[in-house]
Amino acid sequence: RAARMVNMSQLGAALNDLAEPPVKALFNYNSNPAAIAPNHNAVRRGLRREDLFTVVLEQMQTDTADYADILLPVTTFLEHTDLYLAYGHYFLQMARPVLPAPGETRSNVEIFRELARRMGFEDDCFDESEDDMMRGLLRSGHKFLEGITLERLEREGFIRLNVSAPGEPFLPFAEGGFGTASGKCEFRAETIGYEPPVESRRGDRALLNKFPLELISPKHHDSMNSTFGNQPRLDRETSELTVHPDDAAPRGLQSGDSVRVFNHRGACVLRARVAAEVPAGVVSSPSTRWAKGAPDGVNINALTSERLTDIGGGPTFYSCLVQVEKNGD
Repeated sequence: RAARMVNMSQLGAALNDLAEPPVKALFNYNSNPAAIAPNHNAVRRGLRREDLFTVVLEQMQTDTADYADILLPVTTFLEHTDLYLAYGHYFLQMARPVLPAPGETRSNVEIFRELARRMGFEDDCFDESEDDMMRGLLRSGHKFLEGITLERLEREGFIRLNVSAPGEPFLPFAEGGFGTASGKCEFRAETIGYEPPVESRRGDRALLNKFPLELISPKHHDSMNSTFGNQPRLDRETSELTVHPDDAAPRGLQSGDSVRVFNHRGACVLRARVAAEVPAGVVSSPSTRWAKGAPDGVNINALTSERLTDIGGGPTFYSCLVQVEKNGD
């Protein structure tokens, strides 16, 4: 039987609806889907299945770890070798452990290697060390990696990728070259029709009448997705819903009020913060709170959809209509 590819943004549907065969095992690492995946209620319903065998590799008792049949302790970035890129700069970095691995923790690589051996896989890749893997990557022939070796990284710690000549800025489209008919960045493209987001003020009018506010859930400045969600300050700050004064007034909302945010997928309880930092018609709550810290045991992703973007198969977290009311009214 051919292997299936499941988009992580549709994990809830995969765990509940896939058949012939159904998903019977989940091996989770470097993620906390019980908190970060859209359609939170469907994801949790799938994780609760008695017949689902779930293995979680973690350092913390996250929302997802609570559903594990087997929880394996793993190292942090301070305790294993790795290569790092970043979204905000053009440097490749290598890090060696600065702390010994505590207790019985192992790195993801060690666990994959041992698991493959016990399952009878004999592919050469499962015998490679971390250094072997890094050398293989650096020898890939990609022009950005020319001249970068493991030995150089060992000496220098970080090296700028060859994205431009030394001392020159990286300007990949300075001379045009966009993938458009004109070769330019087209702010208004005649060849592409406008398709409004399904859940928006320009989308389904019937849905908008029921749920008239657009919800966005941007990243919190002091976290990486749900990382550090067990910290009280972060939990407190990700429990807020920013509401424009024009939307707060008719609902009788003031800063500090407990509010119920809901739509046709679910509901969650947050604390109102009335401020003109969002436009009228838009509400905002930082992601991603651990559900176990919430009074109702759910987070903002109880409201978000598993629908994928038209191009690229990405999530549509920001295409989300909701209604807000004072909790208890």
